[in-house]
Amino acid sequence: MCSPRYWEVDAMRVPVRNLWLLQLFASDLYRDHGSEFAGAEELSDDLPRLVAQMLADEVESRLHTGLSVGFSRTGSNLNRVRGRIDVLNTARHRLLERGLVRCRYDTLVTDTAPNRLVRTALHTAAVLIPDRPRYRSLVLQLEAAGVTGLTPHPDILSSLLRQRLLARDHRMLSLAELLLKMSIPDPGQDAFVTVAPDDSDHYLRKLFEHATYGFFRHTLVRQGWSVVHGAPLHWRTDRISEGMNPVLPGMFTDITLRAPLRQGESARRRVVIDTKFTAITNAGYYRSTTLNSGHLYQIYAYLMSQHHVSDEHRQAEGLMLHPVVDGHFDEDVEIQGHRIRFATVDLRGSGRSITRHLMSAISRSCDTNTSTP
Repeated sequence: MCSPRYWEVDAMRVPVRNLWLLQLFASDLYRDHGSEFAGAEELSDDLPRLVAQMLADEVESRLHTGLSVGFSRTGSNLNRVRGRIDVLNTARHRLLERGLVRCRYDTLVTDTAPNRLVRTALHTAAVLIPDRPRYRSLVLQLEAAGVTGLTPHPDILSSLLRQRLLARDHRMLSLAELLLKMSIPDPGQDAFVTVAPDDSDHYLRKLFEHATYGFFRHTLVRQGWSVVHGAPLHWRTDRISEGMNPVLPGMFTDITLRAPLRQGESARRRVVIDTKFTAITNAGYYRSTTLNSGHLYQIYAYLMSQHHVSDEHRQAEGLMLHPVVDGHFDEDVEIQGHRIRFATVDLRGSGRSITRHLMSAISRSCDTNTSTP
């Protein structure tokens, strides 16, 4: 598990262990049970093993206490009424003459979508982790318990986690979801795992955004901060024509942070974050490197368009956060009362350096050694 493996997207060679760390930060499991992953940045090479062990422990417990069950619609010829009578087939096959009646009824089964996904996650663990006998044994135990159907698409996990009847399975399903997402193809191996994220920069863009949100939510909420993902912003329009309203672009921030109100302050500190998965600087027309003007205009619009809301919005800060490999950039500028900062996170660094860069990006100064906001 400690080999230096990389996943290359758009010429960015990112260590797989750091993708695992980002996937952990982006997961619901980390946001809800982050304390169980204390020090995860130090163990990024062993994250799949840790998650697989936690899933195995959870499944063993559920096998002892009983798996969650569901209902399956069944039809059969019975000598007594059960459920609903299938009148058409009862008459067509003249079952009453033989003392039978065709019935349709529900039966309790363990072969449900959640249990199938957990079985698939354990099978994935048997492929990813050298300690295969335990995970294969649990797969066989689930199959012996009746979990034998085809695996549903992993995309249904998010809907399963919202079902009230599956509340006691929430942790087990969250572990299974995270383990399935950690099934990243390893170019250093001949065999690829069967479940893998989309091999594209779009996947990494969304992963970086959700990982940043998950990390800040877990780290800052305990300190009294408010962390919001995907908040809409509204234009202050003095007049708008009928045809303009349906075509006027909307504004959505990636992440908005609000610090607790400190003594002596008139408004809470507000940081509007927009994550990008592009180079933070480009070649300019008149100089060798320059910031992306579109990104600067975007964060400027986010800040200036909200002056009418409150004093907090009039003093808000902007942060453009970019991932890089091998390098660091952290500079800021104050424009019309708004501090706008451009900072990077080195995805080729260690797990500790990734978390340190995330925290330093929201500090009040541009000191990269700063660990608290």
